[in-house]
This record gives sequence, C-alpha cells and structure tokens, in this order.
Amino acid sequence: MVDLKTLQPVRGTRDIIGEDSRRHFHVIGMARDIAARYGCTEWVTPIFEDTSVFARTLGETSDVVTKEMYSFTDRGGESITLRPENTAGICRALVSNGLTQSLPQKVFYAGPMFRYERPQKGRYRQFHQIGMEIIGSAEPLADAEAIDCGWQILRALGISQHVTLKLNTLGDTASRDAYRAALVAYFSRFEADLSADSQMRLVKNPLRILDSKDENDRRLVAGAPTIFDYLTPDAARFFDGVQNALTIFGVPFIRDPQIVRGLDYYSHTAFEFTTDALGAQGTVLGGGRYDGLLEQMGGPAMPAIGWAAGIERLAMLIAEPPAIENAIAIIPVNDVMQNHALQILADLRASGMHAEISYRGNMKRRMERANRIQAAFAVIVGDAEFERGVVQVKNLRDGQQIEQPIAGLADYFR
Repeated sequence: MVDLKTLQPVRGTRDIIGEDSRRHFHVIGMARDIAARYGCTEWVTPIFEDTSVFARTLGETSDVVTKEMYSFTDRGGESITLRPENTAGICRALVSNGLTQSLPQKVFYAGPMFRYERPQKGRYRQFHQIGMEIIGSAEPLADAEAIDCGWQILRALGISQHVTLKLNTLGDTASRDAYRAALVAYFSRFEADLSADSQMRLVKNPLRILDSKDENDRRLVAGAPTIFDYLTPDAARFFDGVQNALTIFGVPFIRDPQIVRGLDYYSHTAFEFTTDALGAQGTVLGGGRYDGLLEQMGGPAMPAIGWAAGIERLAMLIAEPPAIENAIAIIPVNDVMQNHALQILADLRASGMHAEISYRGNMKRRMERANRIQAAFAVIVGDAEFERGVVQVKNLRDGQQIEQPIAGLADYFR
C-alpha cells in the first residue's frame, strides 16, 4: 500500500495550488486577453503527438530529441512523444484541419510541455508555456506585431521593467550562407581552444557556437563577425521594417547579433526577452521567424513567426499575486432560514458574485468560517428581518452592520 504521507510529486513536477495557482492562471488569463486584442484565436492541441512531428522539426541530432524528449511506444506499436514545445503541434494542426488556404492564422495557446532535463529555478520537467503564432504572413509587420503582443503581455503583468528585448536577424538563405562561411573561417583559427560541443558545431552548425554557454567560447564569440555585415539588400530591408514598426509601437529593444536559432528553417527575425531578476540571466519569452518549418514537416511552404514564454518564470516575476476575490458569506440564523438563505445564495451567484455558505453549524461557527475564508461581508438571514424583506449585511473588515433589502442585494454589492 502507498503511504500518502510520504508520497511526493515525481522529480521535476509540482502541484500548482494556493498562491502559485493564482499567479499561474493570472499569467494565462492576462496573456489570453492581450492576444485576443491582436486577433488571435486559442487552439488546444494534444499534449502528445507522433514522435516524427518533433524529431523532424527540432532536428534529429538536437539535445531535445536525443536526450530530453519523453517518448514511448504505445499499445498499438506507435512511437508517441509528450510535446517538448508546441509550435510543431500548431503547424501540424494547421495542415490536419485544412487551414492552409485560410491565412493568415493568428493563434494563441497555453498548456504543459515536457522535457527530461535537470530541474532548475523556474523550469521543471513538466513546465507550462503560453505562445503566439502568426502563420501565413511574410511581411516584417507580422514579426513586429508578434513581438509587440509579447511586450504588451509583459507590461500587463507588471514585469516589463525586469526584461530586455534582444533583437537579431538571421537574414535570408544567401545571407546565412555567407555568414556561415565567415564564422567557419573565424572559429577555425581557434578550433583547439573551443569546447568539445563547439568543435562539433563548427562542422555541423557554426551559428550554434554563438549561443554557447562555455566561458572560453564566450570570449571567442565576442570577437566573431556579426551577420549585419553579410545581409543581402532584401534581408536588410526586412530587418529595417521590423525595427521601424517596433519603434512606432513603442517597444524598446537592443540589437544583439548573438541571438540565434540553430535550425535551417529559421530565417530573418530572432528575439528574446531576457531578465537577470531570477539570478542568472535567462529568457522568459523568445521566438523567431520559421518560414521553412511547415515545408520540412511535409506541408506546403509557409511563412510564419511565433514565440513562447515560460509561465513559471513569468509568475515568479510578478510582484504580488492577484488578490482573492472578496467572498460574501451567507449565514442563516437557524435551520428554518436555511432554504431562504440558499435562495439568496443562488441569486447572488447568478449575478456574478462570489458567495459561499457553510454546510452545517450554528451561527457562531458559520461566522468563524466566514473569517477563515477571508470573506468581506456576511449576509445574516434572520426570521424577523426576512418577514420584512430585508437581511443584515455585516462588513467583516470594519464590523459595521446595516439592513439591506433582499431584492436589491446584488446591486448593493456591485
């Protein structure tokens, strides 16, 4: 038999309750409302997909695919993976539901993701993300609008002062080809000094060296060429268009040539909102343009831009969780008044009020529970008052008590 007293959540997971729950759902609710202003509809995709959906999009040799994915063979012999991210699932849903001719699609999502990695501050093996995707638009304005949406969410959560937007471009194919050649030429001079991982990246994907966390690699990266010197005229115009729109939107940013994406289907805009308020500098919201992703998945060629943000990290940055809604405690003075109290309870709830009633107990105990749930008011339903069509309303913050007509009770609390 399992001893529930000693049973704990699986390593890298946690229960989201109490204050954590208020923070968590405040992030989702605020992000959902802001994204709707930008024309987003919310999509909910399965938390597991065919493994190929992620293996083909994240790169067969990436750390996520080779080390971090929760993959298993189901009873039907199919290889299934719990989603490590949601962009691939959104793209799969677009194709599966025949929406490739109904573009652009602006999508918002929120939900759990799964990666087997060392748990750390603000990151768990089951973690949660919000995200936005704009699929089907090749214009730089789409990139700026996606970034602005993320910025407005951070502002609405009251944490924009803690973050910095770092903006880069990966250019078009010709820009990246020229830049890769320049990086190979530069880092080859220091190959023996590179970390083992970066030595492998020098052969497979030199742009990934720019993202290395190795301290010696970072010193070498500081002297590396930047992509700004290798942009084609078209790529430069695209990046100028993104920066111009962000300036008009009032989104502050700094250009950072070390913000990169390692896979070939990424192009043009790459960005991260970073913070050092959680200790070591980390990304709380990031994304980029991925024009080649749908085609790599076997769908049609399709431009797209998107971002994702970790709910846990955003929730940690919120100064105070949202206050608990003030409850109204309904208190009958005796059993005879119980049914009348229940009618008042139902009417207040139907009017949108947070109202509660104790299931049993005398008036003293019911008042004690009203204080335990931090109710703001108690509605005391007494015999004589009810005959006159009124109740006693006690303000539990200052102790004042007045009579109020039952018929206008909801209006009074509004």
